Amino acid sequence: MTDIDRPLWQRLLLRRLKFLLVVIAVLALLFGGGYLFAPQWLLRADNARQAMAAHLESHSVQAGDTRWVYYEGGQGPTLVLLHGFGADRSVWLPLARELGGHFHLVIPDLPGWGESSRIEGANYDLDAQAARLQDFVQALRLGRFVLVGHSMGGGIAGVYAAEHPEHVAGLALIDAFGLKMRENDFARESLAGRNPFVYDDRAGFERVLALTFARPPSMPGRIEDVFIARNRAARAFIERTFDALRRPEQYLAVQQRLDRLTMPVLGLWCRDDKVMDVSALDSLRAGLSHAASIDSAVLYGCNHMPILEKPADVARILTGFALSH
Repeated sequence: MTDIDRPLWQRLLLRRLKFLLVVIAVLALLFGGGYLFAPQWLLRADNARQAMAAHLESHSVQAGDTRWVYYEGGQGPTLVLLHGFGADRSVWLPLARELGGHFHLVIPDLPGWGESSRIEGANYDLDAQAARLQDFVQALRLGRFVLVGHSMGGGIAGVYAAEHPEHVAGLALIDAFGLKMRENDFARESLAGRNPFVYDDRAGFERVLALTFARPPSMPGRIEDVFIARNRAARAFIERTFDALRRPEQYLAVQQRLDRLTMPVLGLWCRDDKVMDVSALDSLRAGLSHAASIDSAVLYGCNHMPILEKPADVARILTGFALSH
């Protein structure tokens, strides 16, 4: 018997039992030395707890050259959420919970990132990722959906929407890569060949937090070590992908396609974003000559990560946009 064939009361009971098991696992790790000896499992358990609280389940599917791992859950209009550079699907969990069950959410680890597969030496620029996204959309038979992208995920979303408008009922770009913007320190350093997203120690990791958060989150050192180890393991991939995104046809990829976007478009930015300057929002609005509608919003008290710093505000704006189109 599959889950969908079970009576509703059984499905609810199973969900509660799963939640209880996750809580027990977290407590066991906390009080059984997990923090000292298995911090990566503590992090996984916390992600599982957050996913369950947002009524999301983890799935995988082979689509094209990639084994995609993704969260899915909820009912209503479909929202597909694409994460940014150096992140994974878990970055959306606070926002997913704030969305409050109004939507059918599909939240993948993008190819090469998180738990989705990576092919050594393959191309993972915006165009290649947009092509892979189409494989994923077809594998899940998603039809039409609102596509939401943050940072690099916004660049992929913008390219995909231009290439496959038949699938995109609305496009939401959050502090997105790929638009013309005022040159800031991040852009100058990146174009000079420096990559701030590689690091070897806690000081380097904390510099990334300071670059991307208005108020960098405080986390235990052993949890920081998990992110440092992941960064080291993926160093070659991170550097190669960052180098690819430095090309003009990549960092202006969405800008060059704005006149091809015909669906409703939302631009959402933090006023004090030190990575993707808020001037990109002006470029977005000015270049959308054929969009069905243009919405924009600016948030204060955040930096490059509004989906983590201001999840309630982002959820409110995104809900209004998605339900009105």
